[in-house]
Order: sequence, then structure tokens, then C-alpha cells
Amino acid sequence: MALGNALTQGRVHHAFLFTGTRGVGKTTIARILSKCLNCDTGVTATPCGVCASCKEIDEGRFVDLIEVDAASRTKVDDTRELLENVQYAPTRGRYKVYLVDEVHMLSTHSFNALLKTLEEPPPHVKFLLATTDPQKLPVTVLSRCLQFNLKRMPVALITEHLDKVLTAEKIAFDATALRLVAQAADGSMRDALSLLDQLIAFGGGKVDEASARGMLGTIDRDHVTKLARALATGDAAQLLDTARALEEFSPDYGQVLDDLAGLLTRTALQQLVPGYEGDELFDPALLKDLAGAISAEDVQLYYQTAILGRRDLPFAPDPRTGFEMTLVRMLAFRPAGGAAVASPAGGAGARTTPQASGAQGGALPSTTQAAVVRPTSAGPIDPVQWSRVIGDLDISGATRQLATNCALVEHRGNTLRFALDARVARTAPQVERLAQALSKYLGGHVKLEFIDGSPPVETPAQTGERRSAEALDTARRTLEEDPTVREMKSRFGATLHPESVRTTE
Repeated sequence: MALGNALTQGRVHHAFLFTGTRGVGKTTIARILSKCLNCDTGVTATPCGVCASCKEIDEGRFVDLIEVDAASRTKVDDTRELLENVQYAPTRGRYKVYLVDEVHMLSTHSFNALLKTLEEPPPHVKFLLATTDPQKLPVTVLSRCLQFNLKRMPVALITEHLDKVLTAEKIAFDATALRLVAQAADGSMRDALSLLDQLIAFGGGKVDEASARGMLGTIDRDHVTKLARALATGDAAQLLDTARALEEFSPDYGQVLDDLAGLLTRTALQQLVPGYEGDELFDPALLKDLAGAISAEDVQLYYQTAILGRRDLPFAPDPRTGFEMTLVRMLAFRPAGGAAVASPAGGAGARTTPQASGAQGGALPSTTQAAVVRPTSAGPIDPVQWSRVIGDLDISGATRQLATNCALVEHRGNTLRFALDARVARTAPQVERLAQALSKYLGGHVKLEFIDGSPPVETPAQTGERRSAEALDTARRTLEEDPTVREMKSRFGATLHPESVRTTE
């Protein structure tokens, strides 16, 4: 947009710097800009592409486009030789364009020689600089260039371009294979095209998922799916069996964890956005099954464990051990109160709940199982006692904050009605966790309702704020009435700043 406006308005700077990772189009954009400046139709943001100048630039034989690879010409003598002809008018085009690729490779003396020309450039010269490492450029050079940072290309855009290339070449392909290539390219279109060429050769002219996974060293999606389903059921034996079955494929265990994290990400999106359709890598029906089988909290736990395990793989005794330990952690740290837990033997059939464990008396409950269970014979919760009830609930963080900012209006049957402080917002996960905690506390399923309007009585949070304010006022009055303070005011003209007084917990 900025380049287009500058060309349209005829206000083109004399030096441009294009930065970004490899293969995102820095040199390509520089060549297109050269065509914009030298098109036979005039300076334009939309070069015709058919005139002699445009064709010569495309074919790399335009005499007034001087392309320099700074990585191979780092010496100051090379730079001076290059800049000796700057003063001469262009031979063929409207502007003489210097395209310097990997400009950060120039030596300090070369930068000094270039800087002199950048400070007082002839009107017929434009400099187009490209680099993957702009931090290595002197500030004096950066300050004289218009900088454009080219971002990594998204997977969808790379996939779309590969689709067009293969369609034009009349080569059959699988959409999944293209997406795998696009992901492996890591935001670089040039890398994606190179990988695509390699895939066509690897697959004997076929571009399918099996060939792509074989070339890239990734495992079949079915193995990642089996891992996710074992996590959903909490079946430790099945989880480790699936992990060990991967050994025959000699996989990159870091990539396996990446694929598992990708599946968990799509599962979380499915839970958050019911209409989420996913992409070519995983079947939407699978995402719906996993979204219903794994709680939102467990999805987040598994994802976090996967990416941390990916980071720690180099420190494991060997990659397989690190991979298996990451999977074990997922189940080991799974909250016992929110989902089924695998038995010590790892079988899928033995599942225990916190209450069942306590009834058997065979094992001490964990801290997540130690919530207070209120006898149902105790009757409905008294709104006045809501603050005390919060202390007995197995909640923390944002869920506890929600509870303390609510006033209990009525508890009738299995329904609790609350009035929420208007300054506080609530989210569905917070409400769900509060309902689960109250269900455990009351020994049965409960339903929560929230009414509009200000709470009829103080919420626990408001009560705490009021008491803190009262304690602070009392402390300030006590300090002002203290005989020592009064003596200091009288004798030394001291001044007490009440706003500086703070209570201590």
C-alpha cells in the first residue's frame, strides 16, 4: 500500500530496505519495484509487464538494473568499483536501480562507502536493499532508508499458491500433502516450492499425503489420533503402546509432539467455536469427538505439557524416553476431580472418582480430591452464609474471583440464583467450574442462574473492600491522635500525610 501510494503520487524515496526471513519475496518485490520505476508506460504502481523494459527486467538482462550479491562482494574495493558509475545517467531506463541482496554482509568500510552515496544520491539513482538480518546494518544506513518488514507467509497462502502451481502444471495432488509442505516451509514460499519439487521427485510424479509424510519424516495422522483418543479415555496402557509402536517408523519425536499439539489446538478451537470446521489435516468429525470427550481444562493441560516436553527433548536421556515421559506427565497431572483417571495398572476399565476413592479407604485423597462435601440434609444454602461457603469450595483463580463478586439471592431445589457485581464479567468456563464445585459441595447436580441488576446485599468482595477501607480509616485516625505524632507536629512543624498510611495483612 505504501509503495503503491508513493508511485502513484510520484514521491518515491531514493533508498528502500526490505527485511524478512528467507524466501518471503524481498528480492522479488525489489525487481517488481524496478519495473514500476522503469516501465515504458511511465512510473506506475501497476507495470504493464509486456513492454521491452518489463520483459528485460523479468529476463535479468536490463542494463540499468544492477543486482549485487553482498555476500560475495564484501570488500570496500568492490563497493567503490560498483559506485563509481552512480554519477552516470541510466543507459536504457528512466532510473538506474541498484539491488543489493544480503546487504548486512558488507564490511564496515563498505557501509561507509555506501553511506556517502546514500547521503547525496543523484536524482536518477534508486537503491533497493534486501536483508534477513537488519540488526547488523549501521543505524546511519537504516536512517536513510524506507524500511519494509516482510512477514512470514501464512500456511493457507502458501497452500493456495502451491495449488495454483500444480494445477497449472496439470499434476494431481492431495490437499493434505500441500498443507504438510506449507507447514514444513515455515513461512518461506521459496522453501515451499523447493520442497514441492523434491516431493514430486520423491513420489515419482505423485503428490499425495503418504509421499509427503515419507519425505518430511512425519508420521501418519492415525498415530497422532490414537494418542489423542488414549488421552481422552485416560488409558495409560494404550497411550504407551501407541507411543512404542511409533519406534518402527524412526520418527522425529519433536515433530510428533508438534502434531499432537496441533490436534489439541484444533480441539480447543472446536470447543470454543462450535462451527469450527478445521482444515485438511484432521477430520472435523474427529475434532467434534475429541471436543466432547476431553474437558477444556484437560485440553489446555495436554497442550502445555506437549510444548514444554518438546522444548525439553534435548535434555532427555534419549528422544523416545523424553517423548514417553511427556505423555506420562499428561495423565499424571490430570485433575482427578474433572475427568476419569487411569488405574495404576493402566487399564481403561478401572476408573475411580474422588468420592469412590475415599469410600474404598485404600488410598489417601490428593489435594484436588479434598473438597468439602456438604450433607444434603443440611438444606439450602443461606444467602447470609455465602462467604463461608466460598471458603469450603474447591475453587481458585478466576473462578474464586467470580464467586466472591456474587451475592447469593436464592437457593431453591437444585437451582442457585446469583446477582453479579456489574463491574465484573463472567465467562462460561468460570460458571462451569463454579457449578462443578457447588455440585460436589452439595452432593448433587446444581444449576446456576444470574440475574441482572445490582446485588441486593454486599458481595463477599465488597464486604472485604469495605472492611479494609474501615480498617485503613481507623489506622489513620489512630495515627493522627497519637501523642507522639502530635508532639512532633507541635515542636518540629511536622506534617502527616494520611494518604501514605497503609494497612498490613
